[in-house]
Amino acid sequence: MSRLKTNWKFDVLKPGFFLVLALLMVDLSFLYYQCNALMQKLVCLLIVCYFSYLLFYKFNSLKWFSLVVLCVTFFVTYIDKKQTNFTIRPRSIIVFYPDQVEIFDDWFTVDGQAAGGKIKVSGKINSSQIKQLKLGYKVVLYNLAGDVNPIAPASNYGQFDLQRFYRSKKITQEVKLTSYKVKVEKRGLRNYLHHLRFKLKVFLQKMPPIISFFSSELILGENPSQRFQSILNNYRDLGVIHILSISGLHVGIYTLLISTCCYFFKLTQEETFVFCLIILLIGIFLSNGQVGFIRASLTYILGQLLSINKLQINKSDLLGLTAVLHLIFDPRLMMNTGAILSYILALGLEMTNHMTKFKQSFSLNNLLLPLLLFYFFQFNLLTVFFNLLIVPYFNWVVMPLTFLNLLLFSISPKCSFLIERVLKQGEKVIAQISNSKIGLLTFGKINWWQCLFLLIMTSIILIRINEKPNCQKITKNFISCLLFTYGLIFLTIHFPLQGQVTFIDVGQGDSIFISTPFFRKVYLIDVGGKLNFNGKKINPQVNKITLPFLKAQGISKINGIFITHQDADHVGDLRPLLSQIKVKKLYIAQGLIQNPSFQKRIIGKIKKSQIRQLLAGNKVNDSQISFQTVYPFRPGIGKNEDSLSLTFKLAGKRWLFTGDLGQEGELEIINQYHLHADYFKLGHHGSRTASNKEFLKALRPERVFISAGRKNRFGHPHIETIETLQAQHIPWASTQDCGMITWTYGAFTRPKFKRFLPVIKK
Repeated sequence: MSRLKTNWKFDVLKPGFFLVLALLMVDLSFLYYQCNALMQKLVCLLIVCYFSYLLFYKFNSLKWFSLVVLCVTFFVTYIDKKQTNFTIRPRSIIVFYPDQVEIFDDWFTVDGQAAGGKIKVSGKINSSQIKQLKLGYKVVLYNLAGDVNPIAPASNYGQFDLQRFYRSKKITQEVKLTSYKVKVEKRGLRNYLHHLRFKLKVFLQKMPPIISFFSSELILGENPSQRFQSILNNYRDLGVIHILSISGLHVGIYTLLISTCCYFFKLTQEETFVFCLIILLIGIFLSNGQVGFIRASLTYILGQLLSINKLQINKSDLLGLTAVLHLIFDPRLMMNTGAILSYILALGLEMTNHMTKFKQSFSLNNLLLPLLLFYFFQFNLLTVFFNLLIVPYFNWVVMPLTFLNLLLFSISPKCSFLIERVLKQGEKVIAQISNSKIGLLTFGKINWWQCLFLLIMTSIILIRINEKPNCQKITKNFISCLLFTYGLIFLTIHFPLQGQVTFIDVGQGDSIFISTPFFRKVYLIDVGGKLNFNGKKINPQVNKITLPFLKAQGISKINGIFITHQDADHVGDLRPLLSQIKVKKLYIAQGLIQNPSFQKRIIGKIKKSQIRQLLAGNKVNDSQISFQTVYPFRPGIGKNEDSLSLTFKLAGKRWLFTGDLGQEGELEIINQYHLHADYFKLGHHGSRTASNKEFLKALRPERVFISAGRKNRFGHPHIETIETLQAQHIPWASTQDCGMITWTYGAFTRPKFKRFLPVIKK
C-alpha cells in the first residue's frame, strides 16, 4: 500500500496505523477479560509485544498519540471491571423497561438496573402486573423479596456459557423474586423512547406469524417467540444465519435509500449525512444496540466525516478506527461472539474485495470457519452455494416484502396474509433443504490455540493472494498446510485415542455417556429431562446440554440408548433427542414398551425393529464393550422398582448403573450375582431409599457417583445416604458440585477422573 501524503496534523491517517492499533487493543481486551489459563496469557502477551513493536517502530511519530489512546482504554477498562453487587433489602428497587422483558406463561425475565449495577431478574408475574407492563413505560419493582445468586457457569463440555454471556453485559448476579410490588413511571425522554419501541414491538406482534418474525429480527434484532426457533435453526444449519442479523447489509440499504432520496431532492452531502445519521441512530436504538449494526453504522459515520473534511483513509484503517472507538465505549465488546464474527467478516471483505463473488464467498467462509468450529462445532460444506441461492431470495423477496408490509398492514391486513403465504412457501422450501442435513458436517469443537492457528494461517493465505498473486508455489504450500491441519484435527476428534464414561450434568436427572476409543462406539444410559410439576410446556434440556455436548465431540450418531424406567428426569428428553440425532438401537426393560406414557415419547421417532427389550441375564455385545443386564428379573411397567440395571467393564474397571432402583432391588442383584463394582452410580440420586448398607458392603466400590440437581426440591442427596458412605469410607462425587464428571481411559494413558467445574475454595 502506498503511503498517503498528509501533513503532520493528519499523521494518524498513515496507512496501517489504526488497523495495528485496533489489533493491539483487541488482544489486550482478550488478555484482560478472557484469558484464564497461563498458556493463553503467555500467547496473548507475545501478540501484545508483536503489535506494540509494529506500532512504536513503524509509526514512531505517533507514539504519543498511541500512548494516549491506550491510557484512555486502560482507564475505561479499569472503571468497567467493577462487578455488580446487590443485596435484597426492604428499600431496594429494580428498574427496567417493558420493551426488554421476556414473558413465558406466568414467568418473566429481564436485565434490570439496581443500585449496585445491572442484574438479571426473574420471577412469577400475575395478570394485574402484566397489565401494568403493557402500559409500556418504565417499571419500578420495590418491596422485594427473593434470592440473589451468582450466575452459574456452564457445567458441561460444549454447553453455552451463560455466565460469560452475562459478564459481557456487566451482569454477574441474578435474583429470583418471590414477592414484589410494581409501579410505573412516565417521565423522561429515555422512558418515552422505550415506550415507542414497546408500541412498535406490540404492533409487529399483531402481524401474521412469519412476517412478525422477520420484522422483529430485521428491525428490533430479536426473536419474538420461541416457536420460531426452528426457522433460526434452519438458517444456521445452512450457514446463512448472518442474513437475519442486523448488520452492514442493512446499514448499506438504509443509507443507499436515503442518499437516493436526498439526491432526488438535490440536498448537499452534509445534509444527506445528517439524515442518514438520524436514521442510523434510530436503528441502533430500535435494535437494542445490536453489535453488527453499531459496527456498520460507526464505520459509515466515520467514513462520511472524513470524506466531508477531505481526509483520505483506506478501508482497513477505517475499520480499525471503528474498532478503536467501539472498544473505548464498550471495553467488553470482544466477549461478544457476534462482535468477533462481525469484525472478522468486515476485515475479510476488505481482504477479498478484488475477488469474484463466488471466490469471495468461499474465502470468507474459510476465514470464519475456525470461529464457527470453536463456538458452534459444525458447519455446512455447501454454505457457499446456499449463500448464492438464499441471500438473493432474502434480499429481493424477504426484505422488500417485510418492509412493504410495514406500510400495508395498518391499511389492508389482507395484503399481509398474501405476503405471509409467499414467505411461508419460501420458508417451507428452506426447511426441507435444512432437514435433509445435506452438506452439514458435525466437525467437533476445536480448542483456542487451534482456532488461533487456523485463523492466522487463513489470513496469511488471503493476504498473500491479495498482495502477491504471483507467489503461487508459496501460497499452495500454505493451503496444503492448512488442509493438513484441518484433517489432523478432524481425525483426532472423530477417532479419539481415549474412551470415556461421563456423567452429564442434566440437573435433577440422569444421563450417562459411554464411548470407546478409536473406532468410536457411543452409548447413553438415560437422557435426562425436567420434572414438570405444573403441566406447562417446557423447553427440552437436551437442546442446550446433551446435543451441544455430543456435537462438541463430533458425534452425529448414537449406537445405543438404554432407558432405565419411565420417570421424566430419566426419559423426558428422549423424543426431542430422537428427532435430532440418529440412534441405531433403543434398549429398555421388558414391559416398558406397554407403558402408554413411554409410547408417546417414541411413536414416529424410532422403528419397532430398533427396540430391544431386556431382562436380567441378557447381554448387549459390541466389539469393544459388553453390557450385562442384572435387573429386572421379571417384566414391569417402567416404575422405579423395575429400573433397568447394567454393568460393564472398561480398562479393568467394572461399572454398575441401577437407575432409580430401591434397596430391595439392590439386594436381589447381590443375592443373584455376588457382584463387585469398582464404580457405582448411587440409586435414585442419593435418596435415603437407596443405596442399601449391605449392598454397598458387598459391592465394595472404590468410588460412587451422585447425579442430582443443585438445590433440588427433594433434598438429594439425603444426609442418611452420605452418612452411610462416610461410615464405609467410600469416596463420592456429585454433579451438583463437580458439574460434568468424566472418566477417561486409553491404551496410552492411565485412567483418570476429571470434574468440569473448578473446586471452590471455602
